[in-house]
Amino acid sequence: MFGAIDMKQAVGNLRAKAQQLFDALRSGSLDHELGGVSRDSYGRGEQFAHDLVAHHAASIGLEVRHDDARNSFMVWAGSDPDLPAVVIGSHLDSVAGGGNFDGAAGVIAGLIAVEALQGIGFRPQCDVIVMAIRAEESAWFHVPYVGSRAALGRLPAGALVARRVDTGRTLEDHVRAAGGDPEALRAGKASLTTECVKFFFEVHIEQAPTLANSQYPIGIGTAIPGNFRFPGARVIGEYGHVGLPRRFRNDAALAGAEFAVALEQVWEQWDRAGRQMAVTIGEFHTNNARHAMTKVPGEFAFSLDVRAYDERDLEELFARVLQIVSEIESRRGVKFELGRRTNSEVATADAAVMLQLEDCARRLAIPAMRLASPASHDAATFFAAGIPFAMLFVRNPNGSHHSEEAMDTGDFLLATAVLAEWLANGV
Repeated sequence: MFGAIDMKQAVGNLRAKAQQLFDALRSGSLDHELGGVSRDSYGRGEQFAHDLVAHHAASIGLEVRHDDARNSFMVWAGSDPDLPAVVIGSHLDSVAGGGNFDGAAGVIAGLIAVEALQGIGFRPQCDVIVMAIRAEESAWFHVPYVGSRAALGRLPAGALVARRVDTGRTLEDHVRAAGGDPEALRAGKASLTTECVKFFFEVHIEQAPTLANSQYPIGIGTAIPGNFRFPGARVIGEYGHVGLPRRFRNDAALAGAEFAVALEQVWEQWDRAGRQMAVTIGEFHTNNARHAMTKVPGEFAFSLDVRAYDERDLEELFARVLQIVSEIESRRGVKFELGRRTNSEVATADAAVMLQLEDCARRLAIPAMRLASPASHDAATFFAAGIPFAMLFVRNPNGSHHSEEAMDTGDFLLATAVLAEWLANGV
């Protein structure tokens, strides 16, 4: 067993290198129009990030591979190549105008942990693979977890024809342009399986200020919520003159507003009862090709994400959504078209590894608390494929998916030290 002091110091010695990687990542993907960074899925920004980490991985002796989805695999060979590998990773894409650390922290943590272990003379028995995952953010194609699901042979039917919101080109076109093989993805060809991967580990910034408020630098992940989503929902009403009396109106915008308020009330009720859930209406707008200040809106578009930590809770919430829709339709004379539904299952972290991580943190004298993730992560796709996972969260007081996302490098190194300690005593 490698000493805790040695491990903490070994990772801490790489502070400047970690900071350089984060700084280079930011400078190469700055969005001067929106602020923050934009690493577009299967676009210039994401490709820059993959090239950057692959170059660094090669510089420390890792073998760099790619699969049919152009995920990047940076392989530290173990002493027994026949053993299933441990995969450490996260995504490198961001939302438009997002933060620099969401996703990327998990990839850089893997690289720094490997380099620290190399520096103290440790060699793993199994391969350790640092994975940079493509297209986790659903903001670009309205399809979540593209890279991880593709790697696991679980990309949904029809995903390849989804169009990127800014270019209008299909996912298939973008994958091919990046050097991938859409036909292999369509056929369900997997680059990662339960036979070749024994565990997935993801380090991520927290996306609510729970750690910051509780004054813990890191959290040990317990679960990832499941969700159901409607990325392209609409309300169809009737366009009318601005002077039309209320009794004659079928106002699609007010129906959408009533729907949002009703879901907020459901959330408030669940909060009071101590039941965990969340509702997000990320898009909410009239048709800009037809709307006007002097028109009653005849159509209204919105997106919906509802999440919870129990499948039965998700079923109950979905039934409540349908009930609210029916009531508003009847009352306002409108029609809701919820459109395509996507789902993600609830994912629970490996219980034994959570205990091991708590033990690692104690040996390193690093304060850590258990933390359920409020957000979705690639780790959930590994869980759905039958591969156990663990997560470490890094304190972030400012939330994410915006330019003010924050992460202290010292906190990041503490999480990386726990990861390295776990690797040194488990693989």
